[in-house]
Amino acid sequence: MIRCGQLVQPLINLIHEKILDQNILHADETIVQVLNEPGRAAETQSFMWVLRCTMPTCAAVLFQYEPTRSGKAAEALLRDYQGALMVDGFSGYNGVCDKNQLHRLGCWAHARRKFVDAQKMQPKGKTGKADQALAYIQQLYRIESDIKEKTSSEKLTVRQQQSKPIIDKLKSWLDKSIAHSPPESAIGKALFYLHEQWPRLIRYLDSGDYPIDNNAAENAIRPFVVGRKNWLFSASQKGATSSANLYSLIETAKANGLEPYAYLKNIFTELPNATTVEEIEKCLPWNCDLKNENNNKKNTFEIKKGVASCQLPHPAVQTSS
Repeated sequence: MIRCGQLVQPLINLIHEKILDQNILHADETIVQVLNEPGRAAETQSFMWVLRCTMPTCAAVLFQYEPTRSGKAAEALLRDYQGALMVDGFSGYNGVCDKNQLHRLGCWAHARRKFVDAQKMQPKGKTGKADQALAYIQQLYRIESDIKEKTSSEKLTVRQQQSKPIIDKLKSWLDKSIAHSPPESAIGKALFYLHEQWPRLIRYLDSGDYPIDNNAAENAIRPFVVGRKNWLFSASQKGATSSANLYSLIETAKANGLEPYAYLKNIFTELPNATTVEEIEKCLPWNCDLKNENNNKKNTFEIKKGVASCQLPHPAVQTSS
């Protein structure tokens, strides 16, 4: 598995470069246990970071193993990226956002969850501040659902005309409510998070291209979280890095409408023979088209832009990530 992960490193480098060249990115991170890390106990938590791009110019996912959840890890992931970054309220992104002067977008899904938690703490059968906050947020999401098929300029117009008035009402309600809520209570914590993240949360109103939440990154990282319940840990740093590389290819293949098993089978056939950057680029998911034939006996692998196709056996088993 480590050898496979190392073999695809040139593809990972190109995917990383492509992602960092986009205007809007999603980022998230999750725990991974690595048993043999120099100078660290086996039970020490390490992290798998993920970058997700959903723009029409780049459907891609990048996983990157880092020993820590520090700001340096975020900088290693984002490098000299310039653009908008959708993340939750985690402070580890503060340094790179300030250093690169990124447009940091706040996640309304995270804000909503805190009010859901507060709602559960309310007396049974009674409504409270959490219900009011959730009602406002639900209105914002209903608007987003209505405009999801519209153009960027149309989305911006609707957000300014319909979402902004709701945002203004929510802000007025927040300012009044936070002063009368114990800061250590569930509702107090939800209100404080909303207050603290407010400038980032409302930034999605500035562009029809900006997302309202970080669900794209969370959905991309979910297969890794599910898989972790089965394999539990990586034995080494090389293993964790290889795992990150393979998850990157699988999730990027899925984002581009490719069947993961067939895609991996093809790149492990084609990539060893690639000797130039151009030949490696032909193996990137967005440059490939895998078509399943009706007889289930073969796959047709076609490289876009006029490259000849080759016939390969149809995979008998569709693997999940």
